Amino acid sequence: MKFGVVVFPGSNCDADAYYAIRDVLQQPVEYIWHQEDDLHGVDCVVLPGGFSYGDYLRCGAIARFSPVMQAVEEFARQGGLVIGICNGFQILCEAHLLPGALVRNEGLRFVCKHVYLRVENTNTPFTNRCRQGEVLRIPIAHGEGRYVCDRETLQELQANNQILFRYCDSNGALTKESNPNGSLANIAGIANERFNVMGMMPHPERACEAILGSEDGLKIFQSIVHSALAVAR
Repeated sequence: MKFGVVVFPGSNCDADAYYAIRDVLQQPVEYIWHQEDDLHGVDCVVLPGGFSYGDYLRCGAIARFSPVMQAVEEFARQGGLVIGICNGFQILCEAHLLPGALVRNEGLRFVCKHVYLRVENTNTPFTNRCRQGEVLRIPIAHGEGRYVCDRETLQELQANNQILFRYCDSNGALTKESNPNGSLANIAGIANERFNVMGMMPHPERACEAILGSEDGLKIFQSIVHSALAVAR
C-alpha cells in the first residue's frame, strides 16, 4: 500500500513519519505539499505533528483551510484511511472530520514524555494488530492536547466504541495521575463513526524502533497495512 504524508508550513514530524513508514515499515510513501489538490493515489493519508502555520491562531485552525484539505476531506468521505497525529489530530477536529476539540493542557504547560495508552477497540483499521486492553508506551509532546467535547458527543463516542486509546498507568488503570493533559475521560485517540479517520495526540512514529525506547507505535502502522491488504484480497 502507499502512504502520503501531508506537509504544512510548520510541520516538524513529517520526516519522522516518512522514515517510520519507508525505513521501518518498508512501505511506499511520499510527501504531499499542503498547496496540492491531489493525493497522488495514496491508500492512507498521514497528517503529521508539528505547528502548522505556527499555530499562532489556534492549533490546526489555519491548516484546516489548506487546499490539500479539500482533497483529504473528499478522500475520507469515500472511505479512505486518514490518520492525524498530534497537530494532525487537531487539524482533523478543526476540519470536523472528527468530533470535539483539543485545548490547552490542564496546568497550561507543554508536556513532553512517554505515556501509557490502553487500547480500547481493536476492531478498527488502526488497532487490529493490538490486543484488547493492551497497554502501549508511546511519547507525547504538546501544549494543547486536552481533548474536550460536549456530553452528548462523549456518550456517542462511548456507545459507538469510537474511543481507541485512553491514557492509563503501566497496569492499564485509568487514573487522574496517568492523564498527562487533563483530557476528558482520559481520551488519547478517537475515530470517526466509519472508523476510517483516526486522530491521536501521542506520536506512534516516534515509537517504532527499540533505540527510541519503544516499538509499540509500529503496531498502529502495521494495523493500517494489514487492513489495506485485507480489503485488497
